[in-house]
Amino acid sequence: MEIEGKIKVIGDTKEYGKNGFQKRMVVITTEEKYPQDLSVDFVQDKTNLVDNFHVGDKVKVGINLRGREWVSPQGETKYFNSINAWRIEKLTDDPGNDDVPPIDENIEPIDKFNEEDDESGGLPF
Repeated sequence: MEIEGKIKVIGDTKEYGKNGFQKRMVVITTEEKYPQDLSVDFVQDKTNLVDNFHVGDKVKVGINLRGREWVSPQGETKYFNSINAWRIEKLTDDPGNDDVPPIDENIEPIDKFNEEDDESGGLPF
């Protein structure tokens, strides 16, 4: 799955537990009729993927949805969801069109209609 939007928050990389589990939270604000602030987690070796990004950057993020069940010591069952990111790429504000060649400003415009050569009385058809 993928989400697109602007980076709102980039958290610091944090370590958890004795094994050194690493996690870095990033908040992406979607750009739709009803924008959503989605907290996504970059974990372990993916935490450094965010190093070259800044708040306000438009991005596309590859994500996986994760869910798990947890039973408390009192026997109560709870469910948790998380959004784990595995890829991030910067999007440009200019959609542009790669199929259109650049304009050469040094070319003289062509006069498509010359009345002197026209036998139709000035009508273009």
